[in-house]
Amino acid sequence: MVSDEILRTHLQELRRGTVVVASLVALRHPGYGYALLQRLTGHGFPVDANTLYPLLRRLEEQGLLTSEWNTEESRPRKFYRTSDEGESVLRRLLDDLADVQTSLTGLIEGVDR
Repeated sequence: MVSDEILRTHLQELRRGTVVVASLVALRHPGYGYALLQRLTGHGFPVDANTLYPLLRRLEEQGLLTSEWNTEESRPRKFYRTSDEGESVLRRLLDDLADVQTSLTGLIEGVDR
């Protein structure tokens, strides 16, 4: 029987890349970090804040997200949006994800390519 720790480790590895894709999809519409955290969790992508915020900074540094500060509220908040370059990368990632799903389905069903 596989231990919970082994399973948790593999699930974490599997989800690590999908959180990038999910974030780029979700941020096609501007969003704050905390709202994104809730949205991802609500859609089955549980992610810790200590993971998400560094990810957002990295994606911004890579030019895949843009950010702006909203200072209209009592507490300024930074909101993010998928950039044009991020949208281009996202399309490639989604295509590759679809290819991976097709390949896995073929393996599961015993279909050779």
